[in-house]
Amino acid sequence: MAPRSSWKGYLKVSLVAIPVKAYNATSESNSIQLNQLHEECHSRIRYQKTCPIHGEVSQDEIVSGYEYSKGQYVVVDPSEIQQLRPEGDKSIAIDKFIPAETLDRIYDSGRTYYLIPDGPVGQKPYALLRDAMVAENCQAIAQVVISNREQLVRLRPYDNLLTMTVLNHAAQVKLPTAFSDELVSTDSTEKEVELTRQLIQALSADSMEMSEYRDVYTEKLTKLIESKVSGQELVTSPVAAEPQVINLMDALKASVEQATRSQPAKAAKESKPARKMAQTPRKTAAAKKKPAEKKRKSS
Repeated sequence: MAPRSSWKGYLKVSLVAIPVKAYNATSESNSIQLNQLHEECHSRIRYQKTCPIHGEVSQDEIVSGYEYSKGQYVVVDPSEIQQLRPEGDKSIAIDKFIPAETLDRIYDSGRTYYLIPDGPVGQKPYALLRDAMVAENCQAIAQVVISNREQLVRLRPYDNLLTMTVLNHAAQVKLPTAFSDELVSTDSTEKEVELTRQLIQALSADSMEMSEYRDVYTEKLTKLIESKVSGQELVTSPVAAEPQVINLMDALKASVEQATRSQPAKAAKESKPARKMAQTPRKTAAAKKKPAEKKRKSS
């Protein structure tokens, strides 16, 4: 089934309007949702909306309110809220272009969309904007109305597409200075700094593939559920031992040695030609036959 777009409209750059549609960049299809059940009968738990004075209430009896003082509320009517919402403007209006690494990723909200040209008309201007942003090594800051709420977003090229990430406003992000009291001033020796740098260098890589990392929790949860459905008993994993607290210099030296030893083995493994790897099983099979042939000859 083809993915369904989350939003449709126009990407506006000054007087240029590019028809686009937005798709969620992440998927919840692989996540497992557990339901709450009554332990005795395994019936699903249901939540009812109740008032401590009048008991259960229907949806049309519920209003929204803000607690301005303990137990004191001001009621806000839905029509009043609707007047505050921006009109359903179907456009992503670019305000400015900034260098690619100017805005720190801490402002990203975690919601990212892929922007795709909507129809043949948008293909060329979309490609022109994307390629120009790559050439300029820049990103765009824009505003868009999503779910009746104006959002601040960043647009950037990614693997032949444009992505749109919703940003948190400055007031929503805690400043690092809020945690300054948690840090204690320390002095590091040159040797400690050098060993730490060596450790970083030993564990450094030129690139990273996200496919190298698996969602181990979901895999284990899936296995647990499948075993319960089939009536099998699942063997629990052993609890990992807590790391010992040892001398910092000793820990750094041991870590550097361990990381350095693992790098050549990893590099050799990655550099093996695929053809040789494919031939390995045949060689092993042939090697297994030879002892049997010798045994028959000797008998």
